[in-house]
Amino acid sequence: MIGRLHHVVIDCAHPRERAEFYSELTGLPATYERPDWVVISEDEESSGLAFQLTADFQPPKWPNPDYPQQIHLDVMVDDFDEAEQKVLALGAHRLTNTDSAQDWRVYADPEGHPFCLVPRPGWAAPVHAEEG
Repeated sequence: MIGRLHHVVIDCAHPRERAEFYSELTGLPATYERPDWVVISEDEESSGLAFQLTADFQPPKWPNPDYPQQIHLDVMVDDFDEAEQKVLALGAHRLTNTDSAQDWRVYADPEGHPFCLVPRPGWAAPVHAEEG
């Protein structure tokens, strides 16, 4: 195991409104909010759905492949460098620069789907403690 699922991130034009919709749909409250990012989850110490402001958002028009779905996974890790070596060995490739000051790193899986490695929040148990 390299990491643990943190959030499923949904691109949108109006994060607060999308979060309110899915909060009503699922019963999960908003637990974190910035103008460009809103999370709904069971509580402040749980992973959940995140709604991310996306410039020039074009909504999906399923099943039309000209307007694909826009979603990615955030995977929490204990150590960026160790996790990066492992995801690269699996066939992923880095999509962002190597600035270690970032609080996340973006990769693409072997087919091109983006995902982020994010630092494990302080409220979450260490990732590798779950192995065994």
